[in-house]
Amino acid sequence: MSLFVTVATDLLVAVLLAATIVTSLRLSKRIGQLKGDEAALRSTIGDLMVATNNAERAIIGLRNALDECDRNLADRIQSAQACTTTLAGGVEAGEAVLTRIAAIVSGARSAAVAPRPVEVRSEPQAEAPERPAPVAASEGPNGERLGAAAAAALAMTERALARVRARAA
Repeated sequence: MSLFVTVATDLLVAVLLAATIVTSLRLSKRIGQLKGDEAALRSTIGDLMVATNNAERAIIGLRNALDECDRNLADRIQSAQACTTTLAGGVEAGEAVLTRIAAIVSGARSAAVAPRPVEVRSEPQAEAPERPAPVAASEGPNGERLGAAAAAALAMTERALARVRARAA
């Protein structure tokens, strides 16, 4: 019986040894897969770190661009406010010129409605036309235009007065 026990024990050890070898091979394959997965994971982690650095740089670039846009927008708003102020001054000066022109036109109309008595003179003399006070050009970028408009209005008034006088004569 001792031979039988020895053979049975050897067979049991051989089966267990074969099971151990099979298990070791399976574990070796799994460890190989895990090492492959570890390399892929390290690669993925490296890619994520590069992407994170790129995103951080992009965020910094966007913040700089936002700051620059904010400064440009503030400059443009200030420029627009200055233009608005200039335009408001020009509009006020234009309204003043229009008021003067309206006064001159209404004066010319009233002169046309109520003609002056005509004096008969023996010698024709050149009569100097009455001139309203010259309009001063306002300071600013539109001052020349306003001055030119005022001069044109003055010339038109003088011509209108000359026609009225001619009709009255």
